[in-house]
Amino acid sequence: MPIPRTVKTRLDREHVHYDVLPHPQAFRAAVVAQTLHVPEQQMAKVVIVKVKTQFVTTVLPARWRVDLQCLRKIFGTHRVRLATEQEIKELFPDCELGAMPPLGTLYGLPVYVDRSLTGDEQFFFEGGTHSEAIRMRYWDFAALVFPVVAEFHREPMATC
Repeated sequence: MPIPRTVKTRLDREHVHYDVLPHPQAFRAAVVAQTLHVPEQQMAKVVIVKVKTQFVTTVLPARWRVDLQCLRKIFGTHRVRLATEQEIKELFPDCELGAMPPLGTLYGLPVYVDRSLTGDEQFFFEGGTHSEAIRMRYWDFAALVFPVVAEFHREPMATC
């Protein structure tokens, strides 16, 4: 399955330079990074969360987990939870479950990027399928979706 038309059309319309990287079917961002021989730090994964009544796209490196406690502090509410599979299917109808691109604004969602992703010139992410990733410059991505940059990844012994 090729990357969704929604994604391709937007990237092409905005004249963003990107590369589509076919790879064997993989269901975890860390495995995609290994398959493509790229550092896990540069492989972004998307976690959709629900904050009160609004869904939010969070983007962080493949090796980290989203820290809901940090997000609760960022959003100033205890009403933060992971989106369900059914909610994600409804939000990203043209994407394979678990392969959503970090282009949440295409789907009407704000985008929050973990600060740890902003230091590298390029980054990689699933393009809407489990068999194609996209490589692009981080700053092209940022100019496209205007993400909020914050720290919300969980690593051993870390606190917000």
